[in-house]
Amino acid sequence: MLRGFATVSFYAADLGAAREWYTKLLGIEPYFAVPNVDNPAYLEWRFGDFQCELGIIDAKYAHHTVANGPAGAIIHWHVDDLEGTLDRLLALGATLIEGITERGDTGFRTASVADPFGNVIGIMNNPHYLEVLAEMKA
Repeated sequence: MLRGFATVSFYAADLGAAREWYTKLLGIEPYFAVPNVDNPAYLEWRFGDFQCELGIIDAKYAHHTVANGPAGAIIHWHVDDLEGTLDRLLALGATLIEGITERGDTGFRTASVADPFGNVIGIMNNPHYLEVLAEMKA
């Protein structure tokens, strides 16, 4: 059974540029690099409430064609400030795919962008995420 998000893996043809972009976005350096941080084939960051993993893999290892256009599944990350996060992503060079969209009247709102390497990033206000987090801290 699926138990929860563990790692998201994206591809990029230019890992140096991807490292710089995601380091700016996340505000931290990758904690893991193979074979090394100066010449990586894979980079990984851990961040957020549950120390989720984001891995960036050199596109030459992809089993599909990797282009700089949007592709792949959308994983939505809960954010506290949807407007501010969307503005920051766009300021860092992401391309808007879907603007802020209300998902009913229950407080769920989403938006999505493509990073400069063609990976889709979803962001959302998710009341359920906050409820689960509060229960875990209680």
